[in-house]
Amino acid sequence: MPGKSVKAAVAAVVAAVALAGCGGSPKVGTAALVGDDRITVTTLSQNVRDWRTQFRADPAANELRANATGLTPQLAGDSESDLQGALTLLINFRVAAKVADQAGVEVTGGQVDGAVHDLNDEGGAASITLASGLPRAHTRDLARLVATQRAVMQRFGADLKNPMNPATQQAGQQWNELFQRTAGDMHIKVNPRYGHYDASKFEIGPIVYRLSSPESGI
Repeated sequence: MPGKSVKAAVAAVVAAVALAGCGGSPKVGTAALVGDDRITVTTLSQNVRDWRTQFRADPAANELRANATGLTPQLAGDSESDLQGALTLLINFRVAAKVADQAGVEVTGGQVDGAVHDLNDEGGAASITLASGLPRAHTRDLARLVATQRAVMQRFGADLKNPMNPATQQAGQQWNELFQRTAGDMHIKVNPRYGHYDASKFEIGPIVYRLSSPESGI
């Protein structure tokens, strides 16, 4: 990811950080289906519980979340949006892995290490993870997403040391477009209680209430 700012580092989570699926009824207890990969309600709930505890105890994460633009739109303290924000990132991690495959890019452990190092320089990788809406256990997942975006953009001709370079900006647009297409092909399904996945924004959108369509047992 080009640039050396906390805002850019955290924004990668959503701008990389993204559609309603089709066919079949997901199993009870499912928060989302990303292709054949199931994210359970239990997993999501535990992540949010851990995040809340850790976030409250991390002043740096609170400051980052309060001041950085490009964060997931959910705010700490809103139970529904906490769940939406965490689920957005859990989905985006899976989409990013598929994007790497589509682009013919292999993200190495060393590249992930480098992303962790850079996030540490920009305010702390663990604190940035908390500011983004997930507990510290997902720090390396967040770093892998950042490393994936960097690698794919480089494949598209980006100069990561020069974010204003037209080639870098074009590569960023190509990354976004590939992410959207890939997400669409993965037939992402979200439990209606959490909203719907909006590919154009790379995030879980607002809950849509339809009186004539009761919530299914997803």
